[in-house]
Amino acid sequence: MLENANKVIKEMEDKILDESLAFKNSKAIIEKLTKNDIKVGVDLGTSNIVVTVLDKENKPIACALKSAGVVKDGIVVDYIGAVNIARELKERLEKKLNLELNHAATAIPPGIIKGNVKVIKNVVEASGFQVTNVIDEPEAAARVLNTKNGAVVDVGGGTTGISVLQDGKVIFSADEPTGGTHLTLVTAGNFNIPFENAEKYKLDPSNYNMVFPLVTPVIEKMADIVLRSINGFNIDCIYLVGGTCCLKGIENVFQKYTSIKAIKPYNPLLVTPIGIAMSDT
Repeated sequence: MLENANKVIKEMEDKILDESLAFKNSKAIIEKLTKNDIKVGVDLGTSNIVVTVLDKENKPIACALKSAGVVKDGIVVDYIGAVNIARELKERLEKKLNLELNHAATAIPPGIIKGNVKVIKNVVEASGFQVTNVIDEPEAAARVLNTKNGAVVDVGGGTTGISVLQDGKVIFSADEPTGGTHLTLVTAGNFNIPFENAEKYKLDPSNYNMVFPLVTPVIEKMADIVLRSINGFNIDCIYLVGGTCCLKGIENVFQKYTSIKAIKPYNPLLVTPIGIAMSDT
């Protein structure tokens, strides 16, 4: 079911740029491109800002990302910081591709107020892009997954976004402020360590057996948010995306709590950023 989506995600993962402008896992040859040959997406996330570049056939060309704390619960709290990071990633990609990136799509958590939508668009424009499209994050993810029915659940650093799809159209969206940050807070409180240390501890695979039981109640809260949001809809599958969903076993908690099949694609962090670029028109 996810074969094509996972193939695209893996190709993009191979083309993440490191600080030296080398691709993370490949030595792909960069074809000569023009600004009309590409699609660009800018994802302003709570934990990461990601800029993705696709060709016109939606095949991955390159990706640049950086950890950031400039967005909280879908709201930009450090405007200058967000602009600087987005511009840095843009310049990094431009050097690698030898091409100016002057247009991009971006995305918003579902349900945020118009003023916050404008701020997100302003950040992307201030970093040097002309914004061609602004879509909901779960809708962007659905493009990558190529799913027409079910619920796409985007669990980021600060929020859990839900979009219900029917015949390829989003018929309901919701967003609530529970995400990876809350897992970190639980970890910090349990071990009595600073938030920054807890974030590193949480992400260290060697600590998984200590962390997962602690954060399971928070994951169950996310699952409860989803269950309440989709009440009244005929949902037979939940698709999990977003950086927080990279946590091993999270899909099992969702499936057990909701009694609905839960599917997690390869590297959920990259799904929404790729979908945003796909919507660049």
